[in-house]
Amino acid sequence: MKKYTYYPKGVCARQIDYELDEEGKIHNLKFTGGCNGNLKAIGLLLEGNDARKAAAILKGNDCAGKGTSCADQLARSLEEVFN
Repeated sequence: MKKYTYYPKGVCARQIDYELDEEGKIHNLKFTGGCNGNLKAIGLLLEGNDARKAAAILKGNDCAGKGTSCADQLARSLEEVFN
């Protein structure tokens, strides 16, 4: 598995860490900062799921009119990995 760290912009979370396996599945997703309970839930929901599919679902999610969200920032990070 390969580890990734992403520093989101425009949201409360300060860091996103995760691993992707050879098949592109998400593991050990953790957010530092942000809405603790909600972000832990996202990590649990995405564990073992396809990263490309997750990015497609989460992309564009907005938090309080910021134009982005922690979930959207995760999607952007995953897109960077695959592009």
